[in-house]
Amino acid sequence: MSERLKKNFLSGNKLLVSYAMVGYPDFESSLKTFELLIESGSDIIEIGYPFSDPVADGSTIQVAHEKALENKIGFKEVLRAVELLRSKYPEVPLIVMTYYNPIFKIGLEKFVSSFKSAGADGFIVPDLPPEESGELKKLADENGLSLIMLAAPTSPERRLRLICQRTGEFTYFVSVTGITGERDTLPLENLKRKIQVYRRVCNKKVVVGFGISKREQAKLISSLADGIVVGSLFVKLSGKRDFEGLKKAVKELKEGLSTAS
Repeated sequence: MSERLKKNFLSGNKLLVSYAMVGYPDFESSLKTFELLIESGSDIIEIGYPFSDPVADGSTIQVAHEKALENKIGFKEVLRAVELLRSKYPEVPLIVMTYYNPIFKIGLEKFVSSFKSAGADGFIVPDLPPEESGELKKLADENGLSLIMLAAPTSPERRLRLICQRTGEFTYFVSVTGITGERDTLPLENLKRKIQVYRRVCNKKVVVGFGISKREQAKLISSLADGIVVGSLFVKLSGKRDFEGLKKAVKELKEGLSTAS
């Protein structure tokens, strides 16, 4: 378990989990993006690790994967990004978001121990089901890292119990079935029902992602959950090197979170 993550959730505030891709549009710009996300008020950072077949990601983030791979971003470069961010921001939780293939290719023990040494707090692996997470979870636990599980609107109560058993400090609840990407509307009533079920069977925190990009959405979702995950909006702005827009977006989302009932 990650002490930095525990500390963040103990604050009682609604948290903003912010995602960007290492190496998109280039390595230096992505580092600047991560720094601005942190300095503008993000509570937890998701560090995107590029992969050639990102099945859970929509077009905006798929482009980021492709460009980062073109820029020769891989294991060493993502490690370097984590090291640099950790040295500059010792208290901010850093979670590596990757698909399972790079972990398997590098080797589970090497992957986990290397990111532990670099200063990461854990991993999110969208294509790793809880039933198959045992080996990676064991290694993460042994290294004091968190393996964060995803839950979907279609997850039945029995599966939510399993997800709760396997996840770290919190569960990443996907707001809609499908892929990442900004959306004008979100299925709030269904989401509310599913999170009520989750709360009944699990005492761990829950954040909601997929489709959130606006202040009002942040306010509505965080009235149900303990925080939100925002990715496509930040990736889009990062790709344009619109750093002022990035700061403004974080500020507006944080305002939405602070007014949640």
